[in-house]
Amino acid sequence: MIGPKEFWNCTAIQYTEIVDDNSNRIITPLKKADDIMKMTAAEFMDWPSKAITLLGMSGVGKTTLANNLPKSKWFHYSGDYRIGTKYLVEPILDNIKHQAMQVDFLQDLLRSDSIYIASNITVHNLTPIATFLGKIGRSDLGGLSVEAFKERQRLHRQAEIGAMRDVAQFIKKAKLIYNYEHFINDAGGSICELGDEETIRVLAENTLILYLSADEMMEEEITQRAVDSPKPMYYQEEFLNKQLGEYLAENGLKSPEEIVPDDFVRWVFPHHIKHRRPKYQSIADALGYTIDARSAERVTCEADFLKLIADALG
Repeated sequence: MIGPKEFWNCTAIQYTEIVDDNSNRIITPLKKADDIMKMTAAEFMDWPSKAITLLGMSGVGKTTLANNLPKSKWFHYSGDYRIGTKYLVEPILDNIKHQAMQVDFLQDLLRSDSIYIASNITVHNLTPIATFLGKIGRSDLGGLSVEAFKERQRLHRQAEIGAMRDVAQFIKKAKLIYNYEHFINDAGGSICELGDEETIRVLAENTLILYLSADEMMEEEITQRAVDSPKPMYYQEEFLNKQLGEYLAENGLKSPEEIVPDDFVRWVFPHHIKHRRPKYQSIADALGYTIDARSAERVTCEADFLKLIADALG
């Protein structure tokens, strides 16, 4: 990660109170503001301090694309890293400690402060966040109750809103403190499901939003990876409720407590992609631009990246 860890853990400006009403407000259609980042290709190339938000499904190549940029010039802001090291750091550690207390050997050591536990979150290792989110299903298979799962989902939503609203402040800090020329925001895949217009507005007013759109074949590849290695994800509550009901009925189950956690994650993933796709596109149509994710895969250097964006701007 570019820059010392302390930089990521600083207190950032809060633009407005974080919404905690779980309302899943519709963010489309979004009205175009006068000060959002819309520009021509020439204006983009002449922009002295570029600030870009990468939008798209997890696995579409956002982090890979960001890592192909020169680390001496581009500050790589990982939304998930910020979530895990700032907003969810205490809940993540509490979850780990709770599990550790189930081990007799560790109980007294923890109670007497003889040992301490810390997560080792990096841009390339976000496992502690995924472990905290968890999966719905049978407790004997590590699953959570629906109530516990939804509470963790709400905490994640609040954390992602906070992390994305911090972007404007970090753009300034990256320039003023570390003298980075450019800034790239590697946003989490669930940003389209936050249902918070102000958060999207902050990004649109301070960064050029680029949606990496996956074609059908890429979506199939991403889905296969999810099937092979099912990982916890964030779901809008209305979507989750609907899918849970359908899954239980389809599999003849009486309650979520009977669900095999990994089986549900595998089953719901294709539905989740379909659910997110129009939400990403609506943000890009109103406030940003769309780039073919296959074209982004061919980017190997900064010049390729800038040309890709300039071509999208027309």
